[in-house]
Amino acid sequence: MEPLYPITKTFSLKHYGINDATMRYQLSPKELQEEALQKGQGQLTNSGTLAVNTGEFTGRSPMDRFIVKDHITKDKIWWGDINIPFEPAAFDALYDKVTDYLSGKEVFVRDSYACADPEYRLNIRVINEYPWSNMFAYNMFLRPTNEELKDFDPEWVVINAPGFMADPKVDGTRQHNFAILNFDRKVALIGGTGYTGEIKKGIFSALNFILPVQRDCFPMHCSANIGEEGDTAIFFGLSGTGKTTLSTDPKRRLIGDDEHGWTKENTIFNFEGGCYAKVIDLSAEKEPEIYGAIKEGAILENVIIKDGEVDYADTSITQNTRVSYPIYHIENIQTPSIGENPKNIFFLTADAFGVMPPISKLTPSQAAYHFISGYTAKVAGTEAGVVEPQPSFSACFGAPFMPLHPAEYAEMLIKKMKDTGVNVWLVNTGWTGGPYGVGSRIKLKYTRAMIQAVLNGDLGLYSYDDYHIHSVFGVAQPRTCPGVPDSVLSPRATWNDDEAYYKTAFKLTNAFRENFKKFESYANEEIRRGGPQRYGF
Repeated sequence: MEPLYPITKTFSLKHYGINDATMRYQLSPKELQEEALQKGQGQLTNSGTLAVNTGEFTGRSPMDRFIVKDHITKDKIWWGDINIPFEPAAFDALYDKVTDYLSGKEVFVRDSYACADPEYRLNIRVINEYPWSNMFAYNMFLRPTNEELKDFDPEWVVINAPGFMADPKVDGTRQHNFAILNFDRKVALIGGTGYTGEIKKGIFSALNFILPVQRDCFPMHCSANIGEEGDTAIFFGLSGTGKTTLSTDPKRRLIGDDEHGWTKENTIFNFEGGCYAKVIDLSAEKEPEIYGAIKEGAILENVIIKDGEVDYADTSITQNTRVSYPIYHIENIQTPSIGENPKNIFFLTADAFGVMPPISKLTPSQAAYHFISGYTAKVAGTEAGVVEPQPSFSACFGAPFMPLHPAEYAEMLIKKMKDTGVNVWLVNTGWTGGPYGVGSRIKLKYTRAMIQAVLNGDLGLYSYDDYHIHSVFGVAQPRTCPGVPDSVLSPRATWNDDEAYYKTAFKLTNAFRENFKKFESYANEEIRRGGPQRYGF
C-alpha cells in the first residue's frame, strides 16, 4: 500500500476566482471518508468501504459534454454530436458563476497527476465541492509524494461542483448539468452532476487531444498487462466485452484497466492511478481481484446495501453500479505502471449475431478498419426497445472521449503496427452456434485459452495450412488452437445451417458498411480496404 503523508501547504484559491473558501487540502482517504460520513453523504459497508449515491446522474451524460471552440481547437476537433462546441464567452461567464457558487464554501482540493511516464506527466489540481468526489480523485489519479508536492505546479485544473445547476437559457448548456473542456484556459468545468466518472473522463478526453497533437503519443481506451518476459499485451473493448476480465491474469502483471498512452519510444504507460470497475453481478468467484479490492479506501457508487452487505445483483438504482479504488488494492500490478515491447493487441467484441470468428488475426488495414468501427452488439433487455441483437459501433472503442477524427487515431495505430511488428487479433467474446436467444455465449475458458495461445506464440505466423480466410469478413481464423475444440473456431460450423449463417453474416457486414460511410471521406484507401469485402443485398 502506498504510504500516506501529513501534508501542510497553504495557497489561495483566489487565482481561480474562488474567494473566502475554507480549503481542505490533500486530505487522506480516511479523512475524506470520515468527512463524507459526517455530512451524511455516504454509508459504510461491512467491509469498511464507503458507499455513495451520485444522485440524479448515475452515468456520463454524453450530450452535455462540450469543448470550447477557440484558436487551439477550431481546426483540429472533430465537431459533431460527440464533440459539441461551446463559445469561449459563454464558458467564461459560466466559469465565473461556478466559482462564485463555490466561494465562501468548504472545498476539497487535491494535487495529483496523470500519465505514469514522467516524460508525459500532466499535473492536475482538482477542486471538489464534496469530500467523496475528492476521494475519487485520490483513487483515480496518480499520487505525488510529499517531496513532489512542495513545488507542485498544476497545468490543468478540474473544478467540480455537483450542486451547481446551470440555466440553459442563459448559460448555453443543454440542461442544468455540464462537463466542459477549455484547452486555452486548461480547465475541466463540471457542474450539476455527482457522477464521478465525469472527472476522470474529462482529463482522459483532454489527454486524447494533448498527446497526439502536442506530444506525438498515441492515446488508447484500453487495458494492458505485461508478462514475465516483459511482453506487453493491450486489450481494447467496449463495455461488456471482457476488457477487465481478460486483462486481469494471475500470470501477468496489470499495467492498467482503462486508459493508456503508447509513446514514440514504444513504451506503454497508464494514465491513471486506480481502477473504476463495474460491479453489476460481481462475485468473488467470477472477479476475485476486483472483489478483493473493495475494502477501506474504495468507493462504491449507487449500490444497494442490506444490513451492511452489498447486493451486487440489485440494479434498482442503475445497471451502472461502480467501484473506484487505487491500483495498489490489486496485488499483481506493474510498478510503475509502464510496459515495454508491445507484442499483441486484442480487439474484443461481443458479437450477439454469433457470426464472427472467436479469434482471428488482422492485417494492418483490417486492424485500422475495425479500430475505427469499434463494433460490439446490444442484446435484448439491455435497453428499452431492444428485442433482438443490434449492432453498436463506437469509434476507436471509445468515441465519447476522442476529440480528433477517428481516422487520425487509426493512422497512428497503423504506423505503430508497422514500426513494431505487433500482432492485432479480433476476439469475439459473444455468441456461437446462432445469435443471442438461439446460440450460447462463448465459454470464458475457451476465450482465455485463445488469449493464452497468442501470448505463448502457439498460433504462429499466418499460413494457409494454419489459417482459413473467412469468406465474408476476410479475416484469418486459425484452424486449431490449444485448449479449444476445432469446431468452436469456425462460427459457420457451429450453426449447422449454412443459409441462416450467411444471411446473418451479410446482415452484419451491411451494418459495418453503413456505419463506415461517415468515415470514408477521411479514411485513406489502405483503411477502406480493411473492411468486409462481401455484402448482402
